[in-house]
Amino acid sequence: MERIIVGGGRRLEGSVQVHGAKNAILKEMVAALLTPGTHRLLDVPRIADVELMGQVLEHIGVVCEFDDRTLTMTTPDEVLPEAPLELVRKMRASIVVLGPLLARTGRASVAFPGGDDLGARPIDMHLSGLEAMGATFELRHGMLEATVDGRLRGADVSLEFPSVGATENLMLAGVLADGATMIHNAAREPEIQDLAAQLVEMGARIEGAGTSTITVHGVEELQAVTHQVVPDRIVAGTFAVAGAITGGDVTIEGCVPDHLRMELRKLEAAGVEVERGSSTVRVVGPERPDPVDFATLPFPGFHTDMQPQMVALLSVASGSSIVTENLYDARFRYVGELMRLGADITVEWQHAVIRGVDRLSGAPVLAPDIRAGAALVLAGLRAEGETTVGDVYHIDRGYEDLVADLASLGADIRRA
Repeated sequence: MERIIVGGGRRLEGSVQVHGAKNAILKEMVAALLTPGTHRLLDVPRIADVELMGQVLEHIGVVCEFDDRTLTMTTPDEVLPEAPLELVRKMRASIVVLGPLLARTGRASVAFPGGDDLGARPIDMHLSGLEAMGATFELRHGMLEATVDGRLRGADVSLEFPSVGATENLMLAGVLADGATMIHNAAREPEIQDLAAQLVEMGARIEGAGTSTITVHGVEELQAVTHQVVPDRIVAGTFAVAGAITGGDVTIEGCVPDHLRMELRKLEAAGVEVERGSSTVRVVGPERPDPVDFATLPFPGFHTDMQPQMVALLSVASGSSIVTENLYDARFRYVGELMRLGADITVEWQHAVIRGVDRLSGAPVLAPDIRAGAALVLAGLRAEGETTVGDVYHIDRGYEDLVADLASLGADIRRA
């Protein structure tokens, strides 16, 4: 089993590059199912989740090839409309194959999704939205068997919550549906906007992406395109916290600062100097951060995927902070591991009280999910002595080479 070994106490300095966003790429890969031809995505990192989604698409019949950072997907005229359990259980994002497979073939057989164990994340909104468009579902032996009589039909769908996955599934289904689909209370994330941009390049008619109401006018056919993927704001935010927690001076290049508007505001409230460029963010960390309260919310609120990294920073703040997690009921599972490093944190339901300590001390810890794993690495950068992070396959799902990137900034870090 591989581990990441971190020696604490070094101030990070320099610049680091951000590549395409995991949360956009996975859904843009799925968009290749909508039409035969050669699809390309540019600036794609070699992360485990991209490999996993590639395996899902290969099973369906799409040929996926990497050349440097270009991912080429060749979709045949006929596809196998199924995603088996052994692949889907490894990654929740696989559920978004439902929409495009129904739109393209009129049927789909998809296992219930897996992915990070962050608590209950039901797919009811995906299914009820697709049912409103004419799909029927039956659960057989752990597989969702979906069919539609003819073409999907445009419908008015109101989401109970601005779910990113449900919004994406309905957009991907609606582009080839008969008539217009209106998604009310839609997710507004930059990755949603980027998926809509790719679909428009393919010939789709979509209005309102980035707002709470998205209208998709169905078209008869689409064409394959080459699409530049939006930068990964969570990776950018992780590097920003790495600079801040070490009292360093780090410039993140190739990012979109406006996609981190709330996260950067909270860093500033913690005493971090933040300079925003057109495609760069520079952070200069304080000797010790100030305490900050925040709550996770859908975009443009504070992203839940940045919560563990921010908690790591606040664990060495000069006072007490309160963090409220509004999206995932098991997001705080990593707190026990952070406390092994000396953090003083109390969790009650969706609230965490972080009492800043003078210092952290290195210890063996385990990464329970992608972002918590990254947060434990960041805490190790600040801790005295050596921190060993196990179960790093979680981290590899979202970061191409976190060790090399942090080492390039001066961190004492290696894989073993």
